[in-house]
Amino acid sequence: MISMTASSSTMQAEPTGPAEAPPVVTFMAGEALYALPVERVQEILDLRPVAPLPNAPAHLLGLCDVRGAGVPVVDLRSLLGLPPTEDTGHSRILVTWVASAGARHVVGLKTERVIEVTALDEGRMQRMSSADMLNWTDTAVMGIGKRNGAFVTLLDIDRLMDPSRLGLLADLRQGELQ
Repeated sequence: MISMTASSSTMQAEPTGPAEAPPVVTFMAGEALYALPVERVQEILDLRPVAPLPNAPAHLLGLCDVRGAGVPVVDLRSLLGLPPTEDTGHSRILVTWVASAGARHVVGLKTERVIEVTALDEGRMQRMSSADMLNWTDTAVMGIGKRNGAFVTLLDIDRLMDPSRLGLLADLRQGELQ
């Protein structure tokens, strides 16, 4: 696929063809299927008690115990701008790591349902470099692939959890409440 980007009065071709996709863990949020690279997921946990933190932003549910360590748990639905929903017997916590400021931070990501550890169809994904053309600047999407013919959004966990993005998200939600 070739996308065109405007530069002054000229048009330039920008290659955005398919890229190899890593093995992934697929999971649900709402009706959509998402994925993270397997290398970023440490483990998948059944739901467990989460201790709330005072004055925490809406996306931060609190801390859960993972082998004696307090791990922050964030709500994937909240990060994606979806309304809250009740937990079910399928709800899980993906324990993943996030790179920020040169360090690795362990974070739990509460999901509605983990589907499988798998490869995407043909082992390929389409990068989202043409998103600016659509006036969509959320850079938390690494790419789009397919699994059994259904679209899968590969999340960039580092960008999804970027402090500046989370601050903007909290500011937007605060404005909705006023």
